[in-house]
Amino acid sequence: MDALDRLTGTDDRIGGYATAVVAVAAAEGALAKVEDELYQFANVVDANAQLREAITNRSLPVENRTELVRDVLGDRVHPATLSLVSFLIEADRARDLTKIAQAVVAIAARERQHEVAEVRSAVPLSDAQRERLTQALSRATGRQVEVKVVVDPTVVGGVVARVGDEVFDGSVASRLVDAKQILGS
Repeated sequence: MDALDRLTGTDDRIGGYATAVVAVAAAEGALAKVEDELYQFANVVDANAQLREAITNRSLPVENRTELVRDVLGDRVHPATLSLVSFLIEADRARDLTKIAQAVVAIAARERQHEVAEVRSAVPLSDAQRERLTQALSRATGRQVEVKVVVDPTVVGGVVARVGDEVFDGSVASRLVDAKQILGS
């Protein structure tokens, strides 16, 4: 089992689809954009039960499911992202969207000799905040890091970052737990 399999807990099928997505996005000259958009869309689908049910429901015609994706994503994403998400739905891989997106990110980062940092924040981060966080995590881990932000309303202030097996919890909730332990309560 290689690092990709351990990261995503997947079989060869997921890796195969992810490799194909990377190849198409790279051929279109849009790998970084497609990678980021696919990752973000997969997280939106994970967070929205109605959307997830709609695109994974095999009793609905494929055309309806891909049309829904076109309506949701529209002009907000690169055309290759829209085509690749539609392809995954048509290939009956919508249930694997998150794992495929994670594998795409892992493959692309590995090709760039980078590590992926999944950062959870209650609010979207600005480009400047992302850059500072990327630099800080790179220094902390001693590796080149790429930040992928997931907006997670359960994070109370600050961010929680995971780079491989390392977790950096800078949330307010974590600081309150630390303070409570220090105060002996």
